[in-house]
Amino acid sequence: MYITITPQQTKGNFSQSAADYVAYLEKENESLSLSEQEHFFNKHGDKITAEQVISEIDGNTKKLSKHEPKFYAITVSPSQAELRQLKDHSKDLKAYTRELMKVYAQSFHREIHGRPPNVDDIKYFAKVEHQRYFKGTDREVRENQPMASKILELQHQRRRISRGEEAGNLEQIKEQIFGLEQSAPHQLDGKRIVQGMPKPGHQTHVHLIVSRRDASNSVSLSPGSKYRSSEVMLHGKMVKRGFDRDRFFTQAEKVFDAKFEYQRNFVEHYPSRKLMVQNPKLYYSTILGLPANEKALALKLLGKSGVHLPQIPTNKVQLALKTIKALKRGVEVALKSGSIGI
Repeated sequence: MYITITPQQTKGNFSQSAADYVAYLEKENESLSLSEQEHFFNKHGDKITAEQVISEIDGNTKKLSKHEPKFYAITVSPSQAELRQLKDHSKDLKAYTRELMKVYAQSFHREIHGRPPNVDDIKYFAKVEHQRYFKGTDREVRENQPMASKILELQHQRRRISRGEEAGNLEQIKEQIFGLEQSAPHQLDGKRIVQGMPKPGHQTHVHLIVSRRDASNSVSLSPGSKYRSSEVMLHGKMVKRGFDRDRFFTQAEKVFDAKFEYQRNFVEHYPSRKLMVQNPKLYYSTILGLPANEKALALKLLGKSGVHLPQIPTNKVQLALKTIKALKRGVEVALKSGSIGI
């Protein structure tokens, strides 16, 4: 499970309206028939219009300045293995999202009108999408980049020759480009994988728009990293404030696993991802200590995520610092590209 929480920005500034983001989320519907289209939904309904989403999010920004985020975008991206556990991707992920937002509300350490927040205090809208596209940070695109650069250089040369600015053999250049296209390490349906190309397989995921203000438009609820759970003095006693991201991510997995009877491997757990960052040696040695079938699956999952695994030591004594550093570099790259879920 890969979940991100980000304040929506446009060219470095916080978006003053949800209109652009809503329009972006509506693009997938443009190529679908009415019966195939996905609509916005929340805890109350399944067929919410884009106009209603914009109106309610934009109208729920009391006392927020232009220098503060008006809403947050949450993306919930199940892995291929998690999606295989679902019977109906759209229906099941809608049900999961509604449970997830209960966890989101419970992860705030503050009071609203004298009580802890609940899901009714959260103004959100969500939308299921079924397609994802390769990004520049994806391993396949990055490893194809040397070929892409050579192809671009040859294309520029071909144009100069066509304009008479340079002498050369156009047919020869065409053959060189074809050879480079065919030799790219990552192909899909006989074509070099490039940024923007649709990803294969099941890619269903959920986008959420969550208002910074609570549903009554009277309290600010920010899940931003600067507002992580901390203690402050309030009315003469120490109380917790902020948003507990560790709790949210951990519970998000537990809710999914319980709801869909999913058996999560060690490397798929959010606490394992934290362990990798904080103590890579313990992370790797823990993998080696797993039962044989679980260890094999863990290494397979890492490999599929784009982690170039070093030679696997036969025992923990052989766990050299060089090996740990190589693994850590590979996992960090995969995390940045969104390949490894939380």
